[in-house]
Amino acid sequence: MAETKAPDSTRRSERSRRAIYDAALALVGEIGYAKTTIEGIAARAGVGKQTIYRWWPSKAAVLLEAFVDLGVQANEAFGGDAESEIPDTGDIEADLKLVLRATVDEMNDPRRDAPSRALAAEGVVNPELGARFVEQLLEPQLQLYVKRLSAAREAGQVRPEIDPRIALELFVGPLAHRWLLRTAPLTHAYADSLVEYALHGLTPR
Repeated sequence: MAETKAPDSTRRSERSRRAIYDAALALVGEIGYAKTTIEGIAARAGVGKQTIYRWWPSKAAVLLEAFVDLGVQANEAFGGDAESEIPDTGDIEADLKLVLRATVDEMNDPRRDAPSRALAAEGVVNPELGARFVEQLLEPQLQLYVKRLSAAREAGQVRPEIDPRIALELFVGPLAHRWLLRTAPLTHAYADSLVEYALHGLTPR
C-alpha cells in the first residue's frame, strides 16, 4: 500500500501568505485603501479572515508587508537580493542616473503606485505604521545612497565635507515631492536633471 504524505503545512502557509499579499495589493489598486477591508482581502485570497488576523493586526500591516515583499520580488527578478547596492563604476553621475531612472520606473508602476500612496498617507496619521514604513522600506534604500556617496567622497568625486545622509535628499527628495503631489510627470530626463543639478550646482562654473 502506497504511503500517503502528510500535507506540508509550511508550503500551504506560504501559498496562503502569497495569496494574501497579492489580494491586498490588487484591492488597494482597484478600489483604494479606504474601501479595502480584511474581509475583502480574505475573500480575494481564498482564506478565512482569522488566518489574516493570526498573522497581522490590521490591513495596514498586511499592506506594508506585501509591499516589502514586492520589493524583494523585484530584486530577485533583476538577479539581485535584498542587499543589492547602487553600482560603483567609478562614475558617480552615471551610477546615480542609473538608479534614479530605475526608481522612476518603480514609481510609475501601477502595481506600486496605489499601495505606496496608501502607505504614505496612512503613515502620516498612524505614527507606528509610519515608523515601520521608514524602518522597513525607506531607510534600507536610503542607506544604499549613503554607501555610494561615501565611496564617491573617499574617491574625491565629491567634496570631503559632504554629509552623504543630507546629500542623498537632493536626489530622492524632489523625486518624492513630484510623485506625491503629481506636480509633473516622472521621467528619465527629470531624473537625469536632478543628478546634474545636485552634482554640479546651479551657479555658473
